[in-house]
Amino acid sequence: MANFLHPRSHSQPGSGASLPTETEPTLLSTEDQLDPAGGPGSEDAKAPAKSIVRDVIQTVVVAVLIFLAIRAVVLNFKVDGFSMMPNLTNNEMLLVNRREYSHINLYSLVDWIPFANIHGDHEWYPFRPPKRGDIIVFYPPNGSTEPYIKRIIGLPGDQVAIKNNHVYINGQLLHESYIDEPTTWPGILQSDQFTVQPGHVFVLGDNRLNSTDSRYFGQVTMSSIVGRAWLTYWPLGSMHILSDPSYSTH
Repeated sequence: MANFLHPRSHSQPGSGASLPTETEPTLLSTEDQLDPAGGPGSEDAKAPAKSIVRDVIQTVVVAVLIFLAIRAVVLNFKVDGFSMMPNLTNNEMLLVNRREYSHINLYSLVDWIPFANIHGDHEWYPFRPPKRGDIIVFYPPNGSTEPYIKRIIGLPGDQVAIKNNHVYINGQLLHESYIDEPTTWPGILQSDQFTVQPGHVFVLGDNRLNSTDSRYFGQVTMSSIVGRAWLTYWPLGSMHILSDPSYSTH
């Protein structure tokens, strides 16, 4: 089981003293010379220090804002387990796009209008909806407080069947080039089928002989999906973008 475990301006205070010239020299009074704390030279010395402090504060604020902006889109996770082998390994670090599946129910935008009487769902995905083959991070329906990582196999409306050590989608054999093990149904029956409901997906781990997935806990709600795994970045030698697999059914 693989589970896982958010134009600058500077104000320079003037010293009140004019620059000395050959024709009009600037003379300091005795008080200026004996009281540097209140003299023009002291103000000039304090100005660079104030400017440095201001620069540091501004840099920190900008860095925090950038960090929060990145966390609003991308999260990092650590793979814990072996259920996604051979494609993801234990302790591998991932970046997950949490906004990939952002969507809006268009009907809800007009449902408030009197006499509109529009009911149901019509989801609009600004980027793209979940697709078969996507590797996702989600909270499973078995009550686990730790997110899991699996691959989407069945989409809403699909009839998923597991028989003869293979997956069938709507009666057609699904060729999965990314797995090394046979796919079996862990229940009493050696073959079974499952119809994915609207707003849900059916997920499987790539390591079919060692994965707790929809064969055990059923379909996963779209609302429980944290995001789509996008990139592995650690160890450095295994860094790569997680590409979308191509499927053929017959």
